[in-house]
Amino acid sequence: MSKNSALSVKTQLLVAAAISFFMLLTRGSHVLTSVALPDASLALFLLGGIYLGSKLSSRLLWFAAFFTLATVIDFGAAAFDPAQGFCLTNGYWGLIPAYGAMWLGGVWLAKQNDAFNLLPYVLVSLVTTFIAFVISTQTYYLFSGRFPANGVIESMQHGWEYLPSWVGFSMMYFAIAWLTVLAFRNIKALQTSKV
Repeated sequence: MSKNSALSVKTQLLVAAAISFFMLLTRGSHVLTSVALPDASLALFLLGGIYLGSKLSSRLLWFAAFFTLATVIDFGAAAFDPAQGFCLTNGYWGLIPAYGAMWLGGVWLAKQNDAFNLLPYVLVSLVTTFIAFVISTQTYYLFSGRFPANGVIESMQHGWEYLPSWVGFSMMYFAIAWLTVLAFRNIKALQTSKV
């Protein structure tokens, strides 16, 4: 069993509160803040998969709770500023499997001896981010109704210009998460060695 899969309920609630806070801070086109931080949702869903739930049913509930929060933020932002609703089409629901890919990557990492072992963490972060990009981009272009319905091959020609920023901002957040975990481990090790 991994170090991450047996977190107490209290710790899971603290992690959930932190994920919620950062989702509110970075999502919704910054209706809630004056600071324009890039969306951290991909990293947050991966971290949720790592830390939240120890059984399939609880993992599914946590995933549903965070997807619901993301949806409320998005639709709430569109209510405040209708221009923010541009992406709220039938293609929006492609975010469920896109974020699901991130969550499953986190679940896989949680089952490893150390979810934050650098090489697996980086590889899973990159692969799941790319999968999420393809799913969300394709579902948007295929189902939004904003583009001609020419099929999958034609739709795959669109949206690739967003990949560098999609991956870049996600990797920034993955690096911050990794460094934060490393810092907490070092602090904990120092405290333990002084006892």
